[in-house]
Amino acid sequence: MIERDEDGYYVGEVPQLQACYSQGETIDELMTNIKEVIELCLETKNDEKIPAFSRYRKE
Repeated sequence: MIERDEDGYYVGEVPQLQACYSQGETIDELMTNIKEVIELCLETKNDEKIPAFSRYRKE
């Protein structure tokens, strides 16, 4: 999603990725910035540890 804020900056957000948003003075600057943020969001998402399955043993 791309919007223009009250100061004239372009603000972009990728709703499918948590906390993935950026801004720029021009559309070109925004696109460069948002691509970098998307890469960072995807790296962070891939680095998240998935908890290992632990068996429950009834004693």
